[in-house]
Amino acid sequence: MTAREDRVSTVEKWRRNLFILCAGQFLTMASLSCVTPFLPLYLQEMGVSDPGEVLWWAGAIYVANLLTAFLFSPLWGKLADRHGRKLMIVRSGFGLAVTITLMGFVTSPVQLLVLRLANGMMAGFSPAAVAFTATNTPQERSGYALGILHASAVGGTICGPLLGSLLAVRFGFSAVFCYTGLCILLAAIMIVFWVQERVANEQRLVEKTNFLADLRHIAGKKPLGALFVSAAIARAAMVGTLPLIPLYVQQLLPDQDNVVIMAGVTTAVMGLANMLAAPQLGKWGDKFGSHRIFNLAVFGSIVFLVPQAFVQQLWQFIALRFCTGACLGGMMPSLHVLLRQYAPKGMESRTYSYHNCAVFLGGMAGTFAMGAIASGFGLPLIFVGSAVLLLLNQLWMKFMVLPHIGPLHESAEKRQ
Repeated sequence: MTAREDRVSTVEKWRRNLFILCAGQFLTMASLSCVTPFLPLYLQEMGVSDPGEVLWWAGAIYVANLLTAFLFSPLWGKLADRHGRKLMIVRSGFGLAVTITLMGFVTSPVQLLVLRLANGMMAGFSPAAVAFTATNTPQERSGYALGILHASAVGGTICGPLLGSLLAVRFGFSAVFCYTGLCILLAAIMIVFWVQERVANEQRLVEKTNFLADLRHIAGKKPLGALFVSAAIARAAMVGTLPLIPLYVQQLLPDQDNVVIMAGVTTAVMGLANMLAAPQLGKWGDKFGSHRIFNLAVFGSIVFLVPQAFVQQLWQFIALRFCTGACLGGMMPSLHVLLRQYAPKGMESRTYSYHNCAVFLGGMAGTFAMGAIASGFGLPLIFVGSAVLLLLNQLWMKFMVLPHIGPLHESAEKRQ
């Protein structure tokens, strides 16, 4: 095979991998998100009738999944570096398919709680897909590839609740879990047969170290530790407001009958803009630098968040949420590219797993913080609080991240 043919083959391989991973990511995220909205209703179907008890169980079941996903993420990242990222994607896909399918046969909240804990243990499809794409895509196209992958995840998250509602109405809650498990199983099978991984030499020579040593080594390499903090702050700012959006829509609507529908539209519009903008912002990141796109996205989010606290009409709020969503399309994909550039060789998956832990912590902290702001100062102030967090993130990037990115980025270009 000539050098030109080999180069063409390599290009076709990463593009095919990206296409299959995006399809798998879409199926998985749609499946995972389609069951969350009706968990309280599923509890009622099991016989939990007291409203307070339903809320308690729904909260515990929701948090259980996040907790075990947070605890097990470093383990899966370590195994991915040692045995391959594709293996971890497949492991997560088959594990999620089994645990979610079994949820359709539970008869008590305790059984559902146990399966949600197991479901969190099996999680990691999306982080493993990100790590795979980052390490198996040419560096000059990584921003574009990660933007496309991010868009597929957001698209699945948007479509999931709608599909879940339609399936639940037509076939019942239990059947939704079975169809969901089947979709994730299909995604895993697609990965098994159609995705090919390029295994670097460093991946086969992973040293046997403990998790604390891994964290110290990864976080100690500048600017990775600072990027983890930045990811947590960005996640806290943007995710913390999401549970309160329906209440804000309720305040803006004179006709209370359409609150549920319009709250869904408001959330979907933001996700749609995110999905549409991510690939283009990823391309710009490849051309102008991902750190610049990240800062631009954060600045744009601040500009569009503050007016949301002062809107008088729902259409104004929806328009601003759309613009905010477009800016969000440049945040996480840009961070993923930066993590790929500075992750220690042979520790890429562990780097993404610790980043994932930071994102989980940021999301939980942001939810509590925005709830406290809403309770103490009123709902409109959550958008100001979110903008303040992003402003702090902007300053953090300027003083703690950017001084280390310039020289390293230049040296990376010289190596190419």
